[in-house]
Amino acid sequence: MHEPTDTVITVPGLSDEVEILIDTWGVPHIYAASEGDVFFAQGFNAARDRLFHIDLWRRRGLGLLSEVFGAAHAERDRAARLFLYRGDMRAEWLAYGSDTKEVASAFVAGINAFVTLAHEDDSFLPVEFKELGYLPSYWEASDVARIRSHGLFYNLEDEVARALTLRDFGPEVEDLRRAREPYTNLSVPEGLDLKAIPDDVLHVYRLATTPPDLSNPLAPPPPRTEPEGSNNWVIGSSRTSTGRPILANDPHRVVSLPGLRYITHLVAPGLDVIGAGEPALPGVSIGHNGQVAFGLTIFAIDQEDLYVYATNPDNPNEYWYEDRWTPMNEVQERVEVASSGPVQVSLLYTQHGPVIYQDQSRHTAFAVRAAWLQPGMAPYLGSMDYMRAPSPRAFVNAMNRWGAPGENQVYASPEGTIGWKPAGLVPIRPNWDGTMPVPGDGRYEWAGFYDGDQLPADHAPDVDWFATANQMNLPEGYPPERTITHDWYAGVRYERIAEELSARSDWTVTDSVKLQNDYLSVPARHIVQRLCRVSDVPETVATAVDLLGTWDYRLEADSAAAALFEVWYRRHLRPALLDHALARVVSAEDRESALKRILPKDDMAADCRIDLRLLGVGDHSSALEPEVVDRLMTTSLAAAVSAVEELLGSDRGSWRWGTLHRALLRHPQSALLGDEHSGWTSIGPVARGGSGDTVGCTTYSPDFIQTVGASFRVVVDVGGWDNSVAINSPGQSGDPASPHFNDLFGTWSEGESFPLLYSRRLVEENLSEAIRLRPASSPTT
Repeated sequence: MHEPTDTVITVPGLSDEVEILIDTWGVPHIYAASEGDVFFAQGFNAARDRLFHIDLWRRRGLGLLSEVFGAAHAERDRAARLFLYRGDMRAEWLAYGSDTKEVASAFVAGINAFVTLAHEDDSFLPVEFKELGYLPSYWEASDVARIRSHGLFYNLEDEVARALTLRDFGPEVEDLRRAREPYTNLSVPEGLDLKAIPDDVLHVYRLATTPPDLSNPLAPPPPRTEPEGSNNWVIGSSRTSTGRPILANDPHRVVSLPGLRYITHLVAPGLDVIGAGEPALPGVSIGHNGQVAFGLTIFAIDQEDLYVYATNPDNPNEYWYEDRWTPMNEVQERVEVASSGPVQVSLLYTQHGPVIYQDQSRHTAFAVRAAWLQPGMAPYLGSMDYMRAPSPRAFVNAMNRWGAPGENQVYASPEGTIGWKPAGLVPIRPNWDGTMPVPGDGRYEWAGFYDGDQLPADHAPDVDWFATANQMNLPEGYPPERTITHDWYAGVRYERIAEELSARSDWTVTDSVKLQNDYLSVPARHIVQRLCRVSDVPETVATAVDLLGTWDYRLEADSAAAALFEVWYRRHLRPALLDHALARVVSAEDRESALKRILPKDDMAADCRIDLRLLGVGDHSSALEPEVVDRLMTTSLAAAVSAVEELLGSDRGSWRWGTLHRALLRHPQSALLGDEHSGWTSIGPVARGGSGDTVGCTTYSPDFIQTVGASFRVVVDVGGWDNSVAINSPGQSGDPASPHFNDLFGTWSEGESFPLLYSRRLVEENLSEAIRLRPASSPTT
């Protein structure tokens, strides 16, 4: 091991000296004499490792891209400003906890201290700023609370897609597009004209809530349809080899360079928390504090509605509400534009929220009502309260104040308590279920929000484990009128986790890491078992059936059967099933357009529940005749064999799933930075196993490149804290000059982890670098 470096930096704004001990794997362990100093140092260190990342986060969220990237970004800037929190800041800060404003102020003061260093000495300035020709900006504490557009939101995209499918094809086609749980019959809300909803009604919403493509800023933003979910589980002491609980979490988001999350350890009097958060936010949202361990997944609360208005033919900025024309509230803002003068933008708001579309020819307007625009709803900022909880009971109480996004939290403590606590702001819709847009004339109003105690929760289960994987997990008997959502993810990842957790009582940390990287495909098991029941297999596909029939359903990178199955299922079987089902419910001339509507567009991971229902496998009775299923399976398999031969060659012995399915991480500004930086603006490719249906989630695009998955994973030995492990891809740092820029990529891609050290003794034994921050008034010796 190399000798660790020791750097001293004098920083105005600190009260006392702070140590940042960076371990072998790039994790900063920050030791301070007060909470104010520890959060100041967290901000300073986040800027040290991720300055370009967090500066772009802020610019995108506040609508400041045009200021440095030019006029082509003005429309996106306007959209971002439309969705900023604009309410009372006092109510906003108090919603998170009593000292969140103080913490955020210390955190951004630390960021700003590093920004000053970068302004004064360009050796501190990341290469992106030098190449793109601008300097990082200074922050205000309110930035971390007012920015709302970087979170995970539900279910505006689904309700609009549902309305457009009903508009064009009818409810039978919608039933083939998206499964609803609990099942509910669709009805068009009284007064809603589906024909009034334009296809691009969500253009501005998507501009505000999707990452910018700086190299092609005028390209229409894609729908927010990436299946970003997560897995977590907690295993009670009766099922582990040590008699201590184990908690595991692997949140799934877009895999990127640098990664979304950042691992940190914060130590001050009364605080000793370690885990991951997002680098632009203070605190830790996934990890442990030496007393409680915690991990989250999405609990898909329907927190959004699209309101449709009739507008005044004589004044398009007036809408019909409660039997009168009501003026929209207009906010004028100035957008600074690089290389040209500023532009004025108009932001319009109704009673319900920001106006995203106006059609003056049809005298209509559309606005978004979003729970995440309420006080206390900045994504993940609510973790400031729960990460300091000294006990499970305090943790649950803190989660009752959690706002956005909706989360399943599992938690555990050393004495053996384990629990599940979903949380988030759930609108009360007294006269509709949120599955469709509604008229904005006053007939469809939220009646407040459910109290946190009205959501389901549990602790000390009989089976001594909990797991969530974004599945519909409302308990039996939960009041059906208390709608959470009808748009859950398929439960196949949970099904696999549950069968593993329930099968053993000797679980270890290593076993949990292995389960996080499990590539057994539950849909593959159901589908291949059905294939093997085909009574008359054509000779042309007999060897392919044999290949799949002797397979273990694991989408391993070196598996030939996995390559054949994924190409068959996604590209051939699914379209064949849906096309046949559509032939029964739409006209011949509409069939092609209907199929295009319901097939996945931007990724190859869709809702397998529809496919399994059509096949009649799993818990489903067949929606198609058995002989029809037999024919569709074999004819589509024959086409898939030909397709794989084109992709991988005719020698089936050389087929490998990982030859097609790879991880290739790209810097979001790689096109702007140019070929001279290509050595670090992409990492990979590396062969990957899995798919969007496996616990080891590796959702992929039509070119088979992984798009979504767990860049961060953690497994906590609850009470044996130093035995915990984690991974963060491709590395902790966003600075290509750092040794921790991509040093974890290989470990991540191999499904391995590193020790998540907690005790100072082990941190010092595994030290890579020490940074000592001294107040400006301190002596230098």
